[in-house]
Amino acid sequence: MIELRLIVDPLPITEPMVLRLQDEQAQSEHDAILIHKEDGRREYDYNGFSLVVHAPETIDLQGDVLLFLPGRKTAHRLIRANSPHNTFLLTEQCDQLCVMCSQPPKKNHNDFFDQFALAATLAPAGAYIGLSGGEPLLHKGRLFEFLSVVASSRPDLRFHILTNGQHFSTDDESFLTNIGSERILWGIPLYAPERELHDLIVGKSGAFERLQQSLAFLARSGAAIELRTVVMKQNWAALPALSDYLATRLPFIRNWALMQLESIGYGRMNWDKCFQDTSVDFDTLATALNRSIARGIDVSLFNFPLCSVPENYRHLAPSTISDWKRKYLPQCSDCGLRATCGGFFEWYSHEKGFMRVGTS
Repeated sequence: MIELRLIVDPLPITEPMVLRLQDEQAQSEHDAILIHKEDGRREYDYNGFSLVVHAPETIDLQGDVLLFLPGRKTAHRLIRANSPHNTFLLTEQCDQLCVMCSQPPKKNHNDFFDQFALAATLAPAGAYIGLSGGEPLLHKGRLFEFLSVVASSRPDLRFHILTNGQHFSTDDESFLTNIGSERILWGIPLYAPERELHDLIVGKSGAFERLQQSLAFLARSGAAIELRTVVMKQNWAALPALSDYLATRLPFIRNWALMQLESIGYGRMNWDKCFQDTSVDFDTLATALNRSIARGIDVSLFNFPLCSVPENYRHLAPSTISDWKRKYLPQCSDCGLRATCGGFFEWYSHEKGFMRVGTS
């Protein structure tokens, strides 16, 4: 698994600091330059001060952007310059309690929006950065400020923002119009075509109705929406009806992403209650996909290993698991599909997972 934290010698700082690592030449005042490298120890110069990072020789840190915290012996790799999978965890607070949540909410919030904004400005040209939580829109003012600052200094950057869609209002229209639909793709979950089941899954009464209001507002604002549905035992039978609902009520969405369960957080805790083995039974999902495709809705299968998907649907299953949490099973080594397959989550347990995988 790719490490998102690096061991460092603690810095004499009292505030969080963001720096970009460079092998040769500084390009900004926030760059640290490599001056010595030996036996997993790399020393950088930052304005005359020594910065030491401990990392194996095999890890390329050129252009990486790190967040250093006072007194800490680890630094966060906010931007990995050679990876398309960079995500900022904006908050761990959330106002829903989804039964399969991979990032269970916490009460406290650490505000690093200023540091995230600086890190984004130091990202490679044309970077596509994920913003997630928790629920980022619990801090909507700070989020919008972050996006405005970055948009003014780095108009080449784009963002994919995961939100439960509970906190949009008509007051946000001017911001969404000014920021532009080409800059942000909103990833918003909808788990069922009716109130009772969706609210049960997200653990919040009234969530379904509030979400419909937000989706209608986003549509009027011209925002780009990726609707997300985790496939589970709880909503398995409702997927065809959900496909009908999207076609008749939400035809303005850009994409419908049907997602396999992630075995971490509450997803691991409730795995036996939630996991739907689509390698054994794909028919209900196929019905939902067929109906959507026939009606012109762009559909995708996220987090599905290709060998768990019937051959005629594999073109809908791109490699979506982030590189830092992706693994392949021993039986994947000789698979002809591995080059295009997204593999499995690092915490996937084959003993309790797909019954029919490992053959292309």
